[in-house]
Amino acid sequence: MLNNNHQSIAITQGGRFAIACASGGFKTIFIHGVLSAFEEANIKADAYASASGSVIPSAWAAIGKARESGVKYWLEGLKVHHRTKSMTQVSLGGISYFNAQSGQQLFELNQPDFYIATSAVTNEEAAEQTQGKQARRLGKKLLISAAKKDRSWVNKHLKIELFGSARKGNLALNQNNFREVSYASSRMLHIYDTPAWINNQPYIDACYTCVCPALEMVEQGYQTVIAIATEAGNFYRDLFQSQVMPTHYQQVPIRIIQPDINPKDMGVDVFQATPEGIAAVYQHGLDKGREFLAQFN
Repeated sequence: MLNNNHQSIAITQGGRFAIACASGGFKTIFIHGVLSAFEEANIKADAYASASGSVIPSAWAAIGKARESGVKYWLEGLKVHHRTKSMTQVSLGGISYFNAQSGQQLFELNQPDFYIATSAVTNEEAAEQTQGKQARRLGKKLLISAAKKDRSWVNKHLKIELFGSARKGNLALNQNNFREVSYASSRMLHIYDTPAWINNQPYIDACYTCVCPALEMVEQGYQTVIAIATEAGNFYRDLFQSQVMPTHYQQVPIRIIQPDINPKDMGVDVFQATPEGIAAVYQHGLDKGREFLAQFN
């Protein structure tokens, strides 16, 4: 639960608050830095919500190990990428590493609520396209559509689904399905070869429908949401740039933290990074988190 120190009260004005984290592959190193700054200040949210590459950094933060994992977690991921040339293996390796270290702890009593956004495939036609041999070609087409802000394929074939430890039924998140939900949330069609299924249903990367589940946290009842982006400039709600993230939703404030410099300019992009870039982007996130918190001193 939320720590009742003076900063927390100022940030939330006394209500339950959630931290929602954006997708972005290696660029979510920035988010990891921001979350580490919150942990450094002994501020823990009532809920953490994540999408794609931010799932594991958010999970580290939820159990109070953001700073402990820090840069070393990402350097291990970079080693896997250099060895395998596969983002699928980076994703699955990161999930396995977290599960082996702390997976059970995430679902213990008195831990914050934890959410993962996904894109559910809604019909058989799209299931065949996304999970079969056509997937990579479709993924490339969707990138072209995204550049044109054409969301028509998504509107026809996908919907956002939010799994959560506080949710019930088919959308409940637990230790048994954490691996498959986490992987599904990160599966970009043009670069991830292994299909993604949750409870035998097809899913793909969250960013096709939801880059950052901030509005979804409002809908879950949190009174303040902090949304952490991975890019400077406009913070869009999905890959297709159909809507900019608002600063209020249903009268609930959404406080946005984002980098001053795009991670790519520091040596970190979605699917590639350098050791020096990892250190620089993590430090920038740490600095921006501290800067954000300094407003409330």
